[in-house]
Amino acid sequence: MQLVINGEAAAVPDDLTVFGLLEHLKLADVPVAVEVNREIVPLAEHRTRALHEGDELELVHFVGGG
Repeated sequence: MQLVINGEAAAVPDDLTVFGLLEHLKLADVPVAVEVNREIVPLAEHRTRALHEGDELELVHFVGGG
C-alpha cells in the first residue's frame, strides 16, 4: 500500500496498524509521536489503529541529549 510519511511517498505492506508500521520502520522500540491524517494517534491505539491506502502520517521520534 502507498502512504505518505513525513511528506514522502512510501510503499509498505498491506494491512498494517500504526504499530505494525513502526515495526516495519524499526521504530517500535523508541518513543514516537504519530499523526495520521492530521490527527494524533494516542499510544494506547497504536496496535489497533489500521492504516489505509493514501493515509498521510507524520512520525516524530525523540532524541535525548544535552
